[in-house]
This record gives sequence, C-alpha cells and structure tokens, in this order.
Amino acid sequence: MIRLRHMLRMAPSAGEIEGLASDDDVTFAPMEALADGVGGLDVSATRPLRDVAAGSYNYFRNGDVLVAKVTPCFENGKKALAADLKNGVGFATSEVHVLRPDPNKLDDRFLLYLLSSEDFRADGMRSMTGAGGLKRVSDAAILNYRLKIRVLATQKRVAAFLDRETTRIDELIAKKERLVDVLKENLLSELERLVTPEEHIHEELIPFRWVCRITEGQVDPTQPGWTNKPLIAPNHIESRTGRLLGMESAAEQGAISGKYAFPAGTVLYSKIRPNLAKACVSPVQGMCSADMYPVLPDRRLRPQFLLMHLLSAKFTDWATLESMRVAMPKINRETLGSYRLWVPALDVQDAAADKFFAEQARNEALTDKVKASLSHLREYRSALITAAVTGQIDVETYGKEGTASASLDRIEEEMQI
Repeated sequence: MIRLRHMLRMAPSAGEIEGLASDDDVTFAPMEALADGVGGLDVSATRPLRDVAAGSYNYFRNGDVLVAKVTPCFENGKKALAADLKNGVGFATSEVHVLRPDPNKLDDRFLLYLLSSEDFRADGMRSMTGAGGLKRVSDAAILNYRLKIRVLATQKRVAAFLDRETTRIDELIAKKERLVDVLKENLLSELERLVTPEEHIHEELIPFRWVCRITEGQVDPTQPGWTNKPLIAPNHIESRTGRLLGMESAAEQGAISGKYAFPAGTVLYSKIRPNLAKACVSPVQGMCSADMYPVLPDRRLRPQFLLMHLLSAKFTDWATLESMRVAMPKINRETLGSYRLWVPALDVQDAAADKFFAEQARNEALTDKVKASLSHLREYRSALITAAVTGQIDVETYGKEGTASASLDRIEEEMQI
C-alpha cells in the first residue's frame, strides 16, 4: 500500500494560470455545483477571472478532482472530476479539497471512484475535526489515506470496469425512478377523472361554503380533557396523498396556545402553502393548529370525496394561484368558501372513493416495492465500487464469472413490476 500523498498534489496554485485576461470568464463552482454519489460537476456558472482569483476560492483546472471537505456534504459524497471548464480553469468554494493526480501514478477516474468508496468515506469521517455540526476532513486525512492498488494499468482497468457496471446500475435506477413517477401520475390522473363530471356544466358545481363548514372556537390544550388528545399540524400529513403520517398528543408537542377542536371524521386542510396539498380525514377526535382548517361537510358530501377534491390538481392549482395574492402563501376562509366543486349523488361519491383509495393502496404497495429495489441497487453499487478500488475483487474475471452482471440480472429479474 502507498499513501495518496505520493500519488497526487493537493491545492494547486492559481499562479499557474497563463494566457487569460482578468475579464475572461472562468467556471465558478459553489458547493451545489457538485453532485452527490459518484459525482459530477455543473459547469454552467461562470465569473470573470478578476472576481474570483483574489478571493478565498479554490483554484482548479480540467483533470483535477474536487471533493467536499465539510459536513454533511462529505458524507453525501459531493465530488467531481473537472472537465469542460470555461477556458480550462475554474474556482470552487473553499469548502472543497482540490486534488491533482499524478498522471504517471494515479488514474483520475480511479481516484474519483476511490473517493466514492465506503472505505475512504469511513476513514474520512473518523478523521473529521471541528466544533458542533460543522466538521471538516483535513488535508492530512486525505494525503495519509493508504491506496491499495498502486499499479496504474490496474487502476485503469478498475475504472473502466466501474464505468461499465455503474452505468448499467444507474440506468436501472433511472428506470425505476421513472416508474415511481408514472405510478404517481397515473393515480393523479384517475383522481381528476373521479372528481370531475363527465359533461362539465357550471351549474352542477356548488360553492364550497354551501356544503362545508369550517369549525370555529378554540380549546385550551393544557386542560385535562385535551392535553392527551391528538394535535395534528401540517407536518403530520403527507403531501398530495391524504395520508396521516402519525399523531402526537398536545402534551407531547408542548402545546400551550389555543387549538381548534374537531370530531372524528373531520377533513383537515392546511391553509399554508396550498401547493403542497396537505389534507386528510382524521380517524379520531382531536385538535389542529391554526395553520389548518377543520372542515365538516354536510350530509350531501362524504368526507372522503371532499378529501379527493382537496387533493386534486384542479383544486390545488386554483388554491395556489389564490394564495399568491397575499405575502404569506395561504388561502383564507372566504376564498376557500367560493371554490366550486362537483357534489354528485352519495352512491356516486362512495363508488369513486372506494375506487380511488383502493387504487391508491395498490399504488403505494407497488411504489414501496420499487423503492426497496432502488435502495438495493444503490447499496449494491456502493459495495461494488468499494470492493473494486480496494482490490477485493479481480475485475478481469469478475464479470466473466457472472458475479457482477449476473447479480444485476438477478436483481432486475426479482424487481420486475
């Protein structure tokens, strides 16, 4: 093994820049320009050389490797291999290390994968210093890391192997992520269909205030009759699904100011940032914060069908537009009362709610399965990178024996939807 200090140079000097005028543009890379995981660099931002050369930014050029030094960016894997820089050079936030591999000793792609390995990341996290939540990986921690594969030709073979295998894994991940989006889009499309009359007639739409009442009157959450009852706030509701994520009592939340009481079966709607579409039907009696409207539909409107309206894109788009008329995005009672919604016969509402929520349950089960597959794939990619750059596998025989591609084939087959 050999220490990285013998294979690369850290923090090259901007003094090596030649042939550029002070008003020439160069790439500018704030922390958000670095991608997580295996890495990547957004080179779209530029600044004149004079604006960055004299500052506290870190200089780099094409071929250099950047890695975040500060929490939580280091743990998240922010890094990049610099390429396609404006005029061949760039300046990055001071919170990154700039590494320049010796081309005769260390392959730049191999170095990028090495920095992505769990072995390197764990070593770096153990070495972090600093106070509170702001800790950094020191220069010494990187320079003293012991490289297990020192032969350049072997490094290049490992990098080529990982380029091939991680590309395949990433393509499969992208496919699964798209499937999650499609499932969500299909469900929302079905929701719009179920809350919209087949033949749209304006007179069939009834103002919200005609069929719904927003309860008023507050209770003291510190009183014995209320302190142990659930207190529901927007953060307890999942966006756009109508799912109640959990319940906490008023006492558990340390509530002391007045809250709005409601009976079981009340529809709760978050009036703050309506673009998030946070609404649910409470299964129990409880209280809600002032950021929510407790809505009681009358006998003509089922709570579940009202919830479907509040989750629909039509209502959300309308509410979002209306909320922009005030400084803090929210929808007031009067405006909400003016919204016109379709209220069909109760049997039609019941059938629509049964269909939608059954479809939603199937959709969520399928989505959970796909997300489990995504987690499996990401874990496999991380383990494969670590094993390859630390010499635990022979990349020349690994794929041929079927333990790389075959494993991916098995994962893909198991997770087919």
